[in-house]
Amino acid sequence: MKMDTVTAATNSGSSSPPPSSPSPSPPQPQVIISPCAACKILRRRCAEKCVLAPYFPPTEPSKFTIAHRVFGASNIIKFLQELPESQRADAVSSMVYEASARIRDPVYGCAGAICQLQKQVNELQAQLAKAQAEVVNVQCQQANLAALLCMEMAKSPSSTSTSSPLQQPNSPQSVDNFITSPQSSPENPNCFFDDNNLGISLWEPLWT
Repeated sequence: MKMDTVTAATNSGSSSPPPSSPSPSPPQPQVIISPCAACKILRRRCAEKCVLAPYFPPTEPSKFTIAHRVFGASNIIKFLQELPESQRADAVSSMVYEASARIRDPVYGCAGAICQLQKQVNELQAQLAKAQAEVVNVQCQQANLAALLCMEMAKSPSSTSTSSPLQQPNSPQSVDNFITSPQSSPENPNCFFDDNNLGISLWEPLWT
């Protein structure tokens, strides 16, 4: 009887599941919200929907310092609120550029830089126009040279075809004329003796 109770107790103990301990939850990371550069410089609390936060991050404090020095924080906020969100980034870049130019050149500001760039553009346009004029001049010279060459090539066959056959030195007509009238040849005027001179000069010494 005692053995039955012991086995029943052991069976009941083995069948019951052990109590499960609760698993520890992972620690939640602490989110540290850093104020933007504008609120940090102005020493105020940076709200969740701060207008300046997307355009003046805390890693670029000099960006807001330059714009704040020329335009002021209130004017910057007013400009951004009047513009749609798609144009605010370009407006901030423009304000920072204008403020930097005004600090470098307090008299002319960004207008001086614009005038200098416009002067360079005008000089480059003048150089481009001069180069284009030289190209057109060279093209005209090449066209005139090609036309002269075509004219010379067209004249050369006609001049050779119109030459007279009497100018040929070995023509048979010139040989016949030389044989029939030898004294008329200007090249050898003394090549034949006269009959009268031949009788006087050659036979006279033989009769003495």
